Amino acid sequence: MAAKLWSDMFVLGLPVLEKILRPIIVYAVLIVGLRLAGKRELAQLNPFDLVVLLTLSNTVQNAIIGDDTTVTGGIIGAATLLLINYLVVRFLYGHKKIEELVEGDADVLIENGQIRIERLKEEVITLPELEIAAHKQGFASLAEVERAVLEPGGTISFIGQKPASEAARHEELVARLDQITRELAALRAERAVQAGG
Repeated sequence: MAAKLWSDMFVLGLPVLEKILRPIIVYAVLIVGLRLAGKRELAQLNPFDLVVLLTLSNTVQNAIIGDDTTVTGGIIGAATLLLINYLVVRFLYGHKKIEELVEGDADVLIENGQIRIERLKEEVITLPELEIAAHKQGFASLAEVERAVLEPGGTISFIGQKPASEAARHEELVARLDQITRELAALRAERAVQAGG
């Protein structure tokens, strides 16, 4: 009984080379698939995308482990995935052109405060989704955004608009008035001390 349990848990049902090749092939297919699906899949902008990403692992599970359900097979598969990912990331770090090919380019969604609708359509991002992403980064509305970029990794970076010259002038005048008020208060206090002494 103990020998059967041990055998079921640790003795591989598939050759080790197959256990190593399966995760590598699935990894490569997923990288290409996610690249073709677009950066939106990585950004997880809505519940539908999240469901796809969560069920993707279940879908490819058998392709990675085959009929083998042993602990040893799982460890070999997991170790292979971790190793291949480590090697790919290290390789891409030194090869920017290949990294751009794999990850794609950044895509400007808002430029000079103007929403680029054609880019949103290309990336299949709706205005409400873009607004939600802006809210998460502290912007009350898209009107406050000077530039928004969908990065190759799927995140959206926002840069706020600089205050208009009128707003900047107003802030400067308010600051000067505050300074004058403090100086007047200090002068009055000084006169009161001199008058009393």
